[in-house]
Amino acid sequence: MPPSHRRPGRPKVLILVVCAVIAVAALSIGGWIVASGSDGDKSGSEPGANSSPGATKGPARLTTKKGAALNPFAPVTSALADSGVSWYYDWDGSPQGIKSPPGVQYVPMIWGDKAANDGKTLAAVKKEGDTLLGFNEPDFESQSNMSPDEALKLWPKLEATGMRLGSPAPANGGAEDGSWFDEFMKGAEERGYRIDFIALHWYGGNFETEEAVEGLKEYLQAVYDKYHKPIWLTEYALINFANGGADVASEDQQVAFVKASTQMLDGLSFVERYSWFKFSPPKEGGQAGTTLYNADGSTTPMGDAYREAG
Repeated sequence: MPPSHRRPGRPKVLILVVCAVIAVAALSIGGWIVASGSDGDKSGSEPGANSSPGATKGPARLTTKKGAALNPFAPVTSALADSGVSWYYDWDGSPQGIKSPPGVQYVPMIWGDKAANDGKTLAAVKKEGDTLLGFNEPDFESQSNMSPDEALKLWPKLEATGMRLGSPAPANGGAEDGSWFDEFMKGAEERGYRIDFIALHWYGGNFETEEAVEGLKEYLQAVYDKYHKPIWLTEYALINFANGGADVASEDQQVAFVKASTQMLDGLSFVERYSWFKFSPPKEGGQAGTTLYNADGSTTPMGDAYREAG
């Protein structure tokens, strides 16, 4: 409005007040939009997303798939926080004194028949979360060593926990007709037993990276195509157990496989979680050569590669 058309006697203070009211209202509306939450771009929501160049590198970011298969060791909590895993297990029904870092979930396991028949253990696992892993390599004599019928008789005890339930993890033969796992899965279906996801182990004797990754992928795909259930790969590495031995791939081969395999696993929609064997240093006289963290909490070259995965 031109100055010559202004109404006489309008106080300037009133104009200032009106402008102030409009400004406050605009700020209020903007604040309401932010507070209500938009489903748009959330790229800045992760801690450190807007960090300035040259900032100190923090722990690896958490991933929904990458986990840790471990036995307790002194700096385990700091190692878990450093590694970027989102979950871990220890072949036990309790964390055995391990303090979980923020954002890292502990998943208990009923390892074998002794734990399945122990009412205290079954009651205790329910306090450890909402997910339970089933028997560990029951098809293997040196592990939980049960027949399919024995495992099926115990399965209702695991179901009774009400937790999301992973299958027994076979040492091998997960996709083969007539295998231990095939008999167990058929028996579970006939009895109407609940199995929410399949746990698998895989060890590769071919140390060529591309061929090893493809072999692992084909195995996982075959199991998924047979049972159409989500998969947790709870142990895997490049170890050749042929002829009664345990030949381990070289350090460079392991590093290359860690990088390529984790990228492949992160891209498979039916793989919910995976964990390398193994996260912690070996016990005295145990298998070495594939571990991710040393006894002092420092990483091996494989640990560095695994830390960056996901």
